[in-house]
Amino acid sequence: MVSSMSGNARGVRNLNWRWLLLLLLAVPAFWLWRMRSEAAEPEDTIAPLPVQAEVLKRSTTYAVERSYTGEIAARRSSDLGFEQAGTLVEVLATEGERVGAGTPLARLDTRSLAAQRQQIEAQRRQAQAVFQELSQGPRREDIAAATAAVQDLQAQLALARLQQERRENLYTEGAISLEERDSAVLGASALEGRLQQVQSQLDELEAGTRIEQVSAQDAQIDQIDASLKTLDVSIAKSVIYAPFDGRVSLQLVDEGVVVSPGQPVMRLVEGDALEARIGVPGPMAGRMTLGSPQVVEVNGQTYSGQVTALLPELDDGSQTVTVVVTLPPGAQPTIGATARLTLQDQQDEIGYWLPISALVAGERGLWSAYVLSEPKNEPTNGPTAENLYEVNRREVEILHTESDRAFVRGLLQPEEKLVTSGTHRLVPGQLVQN
Repeated sequence: MVSSMSGNARGVRNLNWRWLLLLLLAVPAFWLWRMRSEAAEPEDTIAPLPVQAEVLKRSTTYAVERSYTGEIAARRSSDLGFEQAGTLVEVLATEGERVGAGTPLARLDTRSLAAQRQQIEAQRRQAQAVFQELSQGPRREDIAAATAAVQDLQAQLALARLQQERRENLYTEGAISLEERDSAVLGASALEGRLQQVQSQLDELEAGTRIEQVSAQDAQIDQIDASLKTLDVSIAKSVIYAPFDGRVSLQLVDEGVVVSPGQPVMRLVEGDALEARIGVPGPMAGRMTLGSPQVVEVNGQTYSGQVTALLPELDDGSQTVTVVVTLPPGAQPTIGATARLTLQDQQDEIGYWLPISALVAGERGLWSAYVLSEPKNEPTNGPTAENLYEVNRREVEILHTESDRAFVRGLLQPEEKLVTSGTHRLVPGQLVQN
């Protein structure tokens, strides 16, 4: 039984060696047959690779989008303050509130000004009374009293002169002394002087008030009126009024603070007239015209506006021209936000627009494109010659790129057929079908 098992094992080993020998002989024979079959198959039976192509069109210009930034500003913005010093007693508008032109915004304490006005009004009433008296002239009672005074002095003077004559005679006769005689003379002279004075007053009353006096009193009244107007202006300037329609953007001072002349109290911005102020290089700004429509982007939102001004001075820092684009009334972006203006910059250059898929990367950062030309050696069988083309490589330089195309210049020629896709499967000299 043992010898039987040994015989079976030797038989299995001999069978394995036979199969291994047959396998080793069969593999080379298979590959030799395969190689002979491939060599016998003609090359022109392989179908050319189909490609898509388009005809090249030459272009003389291309546009480059350039973005410039600025900020949103109000057309008018004013820091409002009082022209005179005083104590702020009331703020009439809050921050963010919309106000119309002429609306009172803040007020100073005017009690001292009101007291001065009452005092000057009293002075005017007094001066006006004097003016009326001078204009109407003397009263009849004053003239009658002056006339009576003149008549009385005339009578006294006549009596004094009679007494003087008597004293002269008595002195001549030696009845009285020289002193008594001189006393009578001086008495008569004194009465004569008083009579002249009273007569002059009567003449002045009868002649009426002089025009110079009336004019002087009238000028005094005008001076008082000017003082009243000055006080009225000071009282009016104790209130800040909105110079235009807008919004109160900032309150700088609270009630109770003593403000000085010109000190800002609040800031008012014109809320319905916003504009974008954007710096643009001089050559680009020179091609813009007043009134031209522009689109401004602010925080991802676009607004249509018009160019209303090109400021004449260059910005010292950026050396750009400030372009003012006025936004429509309904546009209310945040004042001070960044505004972006995109402009088309036309470049004069001869080249071609190619799809990005038509570009082939080369060495050292260079680029190429594949074009189709008539094949040099036409095949004897297979596709017709009208559908067969040979792939040729053209070196190009990329001048500008957009989303899915590029503007290039190089060895391309107008009306050549450009391969637009599948360029990674092509090599120069390859036959393709289009």
